[in-house]
Amino acid sequence: MAFGNFIIGTVAALFASKAAAVDNGLAITPQMGWDNWNALGCDVSEDLLLQTAELIVDYGLKDLGYHYVILDDCWSSGRDASKNNSLIADATKFPNGMATVADRLHALGLGFGMYSDAGKYTCGGYAGSLGFETVDANTFASWGVDYLKYDNCFNMGQAGNQQISSVRWVPTLITTSAKCKLTTNKICNNGKCAQCYWKTDLIFSLTGADAWNCGLPGFHCSVTNIMNKASFIVSKAQPGAWNDLDMLEVGNGAMTDAEYVAHFSMWAAAKSPLIMGNDIRTIAPADLSILSNAAVIAVNQDPSGSSAARRWIYGINGSDTFNGPSIQLWSGTLESTTGGSQSDMVVLLINGAGESMIMNASLADIFVDNGPQGTAAQVKMSWEVRDLWANRMSTDEAAAIIAASSGVGNVTKGYNATTVGAGRYNATKTSYADGLAANNSLLLGNVTITVQPSGTVTATVDPHGVAMFRLRALPTAVRKRDEL
Repeated sequence: MAFGNFIIGTVAALFASKAAAVDNGLAITPQMGWDNWNALGCDVSEDLLLQTAELIVDYGLKDLGYHYVILDDCWSSGRDASKNNSLIADATKFPNGMATVADRLHALGLGFGMYSDAGKYTCGGYAGSLGFETVDANTFASWGVDYLKYDNCFNMGQAGNQQISSVRWVPTLITTSAKCKLTTNKICNNGKCAQCYWKTDLIFSLTGADAWNCGLPGFHCSVTNIMNKASFIVSKAQPGAWNDLDMLEVGNGAMTDAEYVAHFSMWAAAKSPLIMGNDIRTIAPADLSILSNAAVIAVNQDPSGSSAARRWIYGINGSDTFNGPSIQLWSGTLESTTGGSQSDMVVLLINGAGESMIMNASLADIFVDNGPQGTAAQVKMSWEVRDLWANRMSTDEAAAIIAASSGVGNVTKGYNATTVGAGRYNATKTSYADGLAANNSLLLGNVTITVQPSGTVTATVDPHGVAMFRLRALPTAVRKRDEL
């Protein structure tokens, strides 16, 4: 949640009506930023936030759209009875206070994210907001908070269903909205997904402590499990109310590079908020290159606001260290970049097997929403296929950016410390919507082939990897570049 233009991330609904939340001009595209929880848990401090914020700027991540620096749980030392029971920031962890942190982040051009809980306690056992909703909203507003992640632990039986937790915030947000800038709100659901059917005017999280019965973290247990759950609710995502698949795990270990790429690609295509969850201070070059792919981010930030949907999933017998590998096809509508009436499409071929596979997606399957069994008009058209990972930043360039920003070591491999990374996309100067409308090459990927009418998109996909494409409509008379 953000106050004043304050974004809330909770498991409850924040506004009295869909019109009040979805049509208020906020969260038109999924929010982007960083949250400390996945990598660092309760190890939080003022220094952590400010050091991370400076690196987000130095590494060019702010320019790519990563805007919110979100402080998660474990930051408070209770309530001050002499000040209307207001929450108190831990003075050891935050010696200069939260307002100073907010000021420093705002001076860097970033937003300040805060965490609270709809229960008596937060999930980490700290003071929650149950019964103090108005007090806490005013406190966050006075600190200059821009975004609130709002959990639903320890609700003392006052949950009933997820709507009850949200209704407690409705009058609070209405009365404080003039004082604070609410830009987005994320409600953490702790495994209960009923609210995605009763409420469509908020951003909610699909994950929680009991969400996935996940004994082993990693690709199959975490990433594909969340994808499978999300596949049933893709229609609920819309501008102002996104399906939050939880923070990104890129850079946190337990996955291969191909798995990180698949993870980032799917979160982007599903229109999940892209909230980095790694320790930016120790980021590896390969991970920075994944998080910096503007062509994939452009899919996430596409102005159409349409989530990709799963078209098919098949179990396979390929060798794997996990049980039940599968292959999947996802596709979804994007804003047209050709100037015509025909929308672009994003296509993802996902290989859950333990070895590389040649995968195929027919135009009939890709456009099944437009007509069953190949009857869609789009199946009879030619399509330019663009690989969205073909121009991934090299690890050498990413390493040079890290070295240039840290001031440690020499920037080698022919990169100049003052210009390295200068050619990347800057969404703070040109929005993704405007860049796509202008056919900015950094957002469109590399042309690979042309698929002719009734044709097939084919790709060799790495183990636990993804092939991700943007399809653009071509005139019917276009000559074959290469028919798949």
